[in-house]
Amino acid sequence: MSGMGDGYVGTAQDGVRIRRLQKQREAERLKIQELKTKSASDNGQPGLLQFGSSTSEILETAFKKETVGLVTREQYVEKRVNIQTKFEEEEKEKLEKLRKEEEDLQLQKRKKRKIKGSSKLSFADDFENGSDEEDGENKTSEPKNLVRGKFGKDPTVETSFLPDSEREAEEQAERERLRKQWLCEQEQIQNEPLEITYSYWDGAGHRRVIQVRKGDAIGEFLRGVQQQLAPEFREIRTTSVENLLYVKEDLIIPHQHSFYELIVNKARGKSGPVRLISHSLTIHRVANKKKNEELDMVTI
Repeated sequence: MSGMGDGYVGTAQDGVRIRRLQKQREAERLKIQELKTKSASDNGQPGLLQFGSSTSEILETAFKKETVGLVTREQYVEKRVNIQTKFEEEEKEKLEKLRKEEEDLQLQKRKKRKIKGSSKLSFADDFENGSDEEDGENKTSEPKNLVRGKFGKDPTVETSFLPDSEREAEEQAERERLRKQWLCEQEQIQNEPLEITYSYWDGAGHRRVIQVRKGDAIGEFLRGVQQQLAPEFREIRTTSVENLLYVKEDLIIPHQHSFYELIVNKARGKSGPVRLISHSLTIHRVANKKKNEELDMVTI
């Protein structure tokens, strides 16, 4: 390659490979041209298949040689068609012959590559096979291009501080497994039943027991209390859940919180921890004189 020394960037192995490919292409081109010339001379038509001639020129030359003197229109058309058909068949045969020779050449190359590849070491680089002359040029550079195998780690050396994609993937999978396990356990806890004893006070105590889930919100608990007391107390039937307050000792707990949150977060009031299992829950009804509205307070 003439321009290889001017501005070419590559290894010596690449240069050898390029020169080998150039020689192969040149040999194949000369062989194809030789086959075309030989085929044309065998058919007795040295001027019919000249390299570089167009199809129309070749057909016109053959037609002039076959047509001498005056002919009828039918004879003219028939000779024209016969010459074109004959030319197409010859071209098809030549192409088929070239294709077969190319396949045979590739098959021989694959056989040589397979035979030579079987004798190489497992860690040797699988370069393309060339002629014996090119193999001699590669002898000095080939050992430098051997592919090194992946070495294992020394188990006695501390490498936990180094990045390790396999270890990180295992840790991530373990974290995901623990996360799913924790969520499953928490869901089971939230589905556990919780029995609460409360007392509705209207001048006298009316103790009741209601069962909810630990995952139920305070609003759901108050709705259950209202449904339980409504058949007995008219003022409870006319009161909405939004007007009921959940009061535990000195705390007013909003409706959106759940018993599960109070248990997990270990809620505390001024007097100490909030005990959900208690027998001192009382419901009071407080009258507002200004708005003439009734506010029922649930007090533990």
